[in-house]
This record gives sequence, structure tokens and C-alpha cells, in this order.
Amino acid sequence: MTLTTADEHGDVTATPDTPDTPGTPGKRGSLQRVLDVIPPEAYERPTWKGLAYFGRDVALYAVAVAFLIMVNNPLLLVIGWVFASLMLSALFIVGHDAAHGALFNSRKMNRTVGKLAMLPSWHVFEGWSLGHNRIHHTYTARQGFDFVWHPVTPAEFATMSRFKRLRHRFEWSWVGAGAYYAREVWWNKMIVGKPPARYAKSIRKDRWMVGSVAAAVAVVLGAVGYARYGTPLGALWMVAKVWVIPFLGFSFIVGSLVHIHHIGPDLRWWPRREWTRFAGQVEATTALYAPKGVDFFFHWIMVHIPHHVDVRIPMYNLPMAADAIVANIDEAKAGKLRFRDFMANTRTCKLYDFDRGIWYTYRQAADLPPEMMQMPVSSLVVAPAAQR
Repeated sequence: MTLTTADEHGDVTATPDTPDTPGTPGKRGSLQRVLDVIPPEAYERPTWKGLAYFGRDVALYAVAVAFLIMVNNPLLLVIGWVFASLMLSALFIVGHDAAHGALFNSRKMNRTVGKLAMLPSWHVFEGWSLGHNRIHHTYTARQGFDFVWHPVTPAEFATMSRFKRLRHRFEWSWVGAGAYYAREVWWNKMIVGKPPARYAKSIRKDRWMVGSVAAAVAVVLGAVGYARYGTPLGALWMVAKVWVIPFLGFSFIVGSLVHIHHIGPDLRWWPRREWTRFAGQVEATTALYAPKGVDFFFHWIMVHIPHHVDVRIPMYNLPMAADAIVANIDEAKAGKLRFRDFMANTRTCKLYDFDRGIWYTYRQAADLPPEMMQMPVSSLVVAPAAQR
């Protein structure tokens, strides 16, 4: 039995599935029974529709940039920063779909649109495709493998330096989600991380492209700022208000969304030997339906279970697939997207016991008996080959 996934370039391939293990709820391996309930029309992806979303988001991002260049009123600037950050997020999600090969039938079109859509948020398309497609989606919520919001155990936290403990406390608060994403995902994995040899050339090429474009835009904005304000400080302010601050806002939005995808009191992470595809792709994520109007920017990415079950489903068909999955698969979790739930999750889910499947607050972890603070054997894992 096989299921289809996308490789690091967004090409759809077939990979071996894991058979069901009778009598072990939560450890059933196969995704086939989930794939079987997804309606065929959920896979329809006309070229015009993908181009329409991409074109709309590019146009609205251009409006946001023009607005930020022109305004100086503090209140209007805040409105402009929020709008620009949301449009960066919308473009990024389009690029994310293209990186999975889900937006168009043409591989070339997916790669072209994906790279262009990710440029405004300074994302290295090839590096993102490696880390996100090949590692995060292949090993979702598997201890020692999935690097996105990977939990720390109480024992690991206790051995950290004071600085790292303080950084963890900040990044795992709702305020620090952007800092976590910018440091751990964007900087460490895409900008400075050493890629495996087989991907090094393509990632290095994309890094140069992103760096060159980011620098060129900064120079142009600096010139516009100097012409408008007449000082070097004014030139720097133009770069900051149009190019840097929206990126920081985008990092907070995306970091928060990814946290909601995979961190919650009822979402498990799994020790290496207990993990299955079903556990990672169905039980370790959610289908959250956003309030009306929010998906104008988020493109239904919060309806996340079907995306992990089969990355070929385009973003605008995720609700259709999720409705079928939730109606037929008891383990699938669904609910409403609410910011207060994200804040509650960040208060509750600080440290994690992989062997027991329990989240702890810092206070609860500090009160654990000494025998529960020993480093479990399951934490001693080896990174997947794609990371080496």
C-alpha cells in the first residue's frame, strides 16, 4: 500500500505507507482510510485560480508598500504595518502551496510562483522546501526529527544555561512566537544552516538571490527615504518602516500560526519508536475554522489536517477535505480559530514528557520528583538523513 507525498522540489511521489496495528488506538499507522474519504474534487487546481490568488496578493502587497512609503502618522503606520504583515503572510502561504506542488499542475510554474511569492518575506525557497517538505512533513511531531516548535523536556530544560532558559521562556510565550520563528526556522534553517551536500548548490543559489533582492530593495528604499527626509537617518527609517518592520510582523503571524498547528494540550508529540504517519499527520495537528474574513489573508492554512494528510490538496479546497475527514475519522480534531486559545496554549504547553505524552508548565516541571527528571532513553535520537 502506498500514499502520495511531495518531495523537496514539490514533485508528487509515492512512498510506502505503514499498516494499521490492530488494537492500538492512537498508534495506527496507515493514512489510507483518511485518504479514502477525501472527495476527488478536493484535488482540482485550475491554473487560473492559483494565478488569481497570487496576483491578488501581489497587488495588495504593492498597495501596502506604497501606503507605508507615503504615510508618517503613527496610527496610520500601525495600520499599514498590520496590513503589510498580513499580505506578506498571504503571499507566503501561496508560496508554501507552490512549494508543495499543490497550486499548479506544472512543476515549473509551482517553482516560479513559489520563489516569487516568498521573496518579500526573505525566504529561501529551496531551503524552505527541504526543511518543510522533506523534514517537517515527513516526520511531523516525531521526537528528534521535526524541528518546528519541537518541545523541550523538563530534564533538558534543567540542564540549559540561564540564557537559554530565559530565551525559552520568552520564545514559548505568545509574545515571543515571532522571535522563535525568525531565529529557529528562518535564520538557523534557511539563512545560515549548512544544508546536506546534495541540496547545497540549489540552496546556496537561492540564498544569493534572496540576499541580492533584499539588499537591492533596501538600497532603493534608502534612496527614496533620503530624497523624502533629507537625512541618512530618514533613509534608514524608510528601510525600517517599509522593509524590516513588516517582516517582523510577518514572523510573529507565521510563528503563531505554526504553534497553533502543532502545539496544544490535546496534541501529542511522539517518541521515535511510537510515531506513525497517522499519529503525526492526523493526531498531532488540527482543523481550525477561522472567523469570516480571516482566510482572505490566511488562505485556509489553519484547516491543517488535510494539508498534512495529502499535500497535493490546494489551499482553497482544504475546508472541503477537512469536512469529510472530520465527519469520518474519529481521531481528527476540529474547532474554531481563536487567538485566546493560542494564548492559553502558550501558558499551558511549556515543557513536554514524550514518554508519558504530558505537557507541563514551568512551575509543574519544577515540582516533579527527581526520578522523573532523568533523561529518558527515547530522547536520545539521531537526526534524519535529510538533516545531515
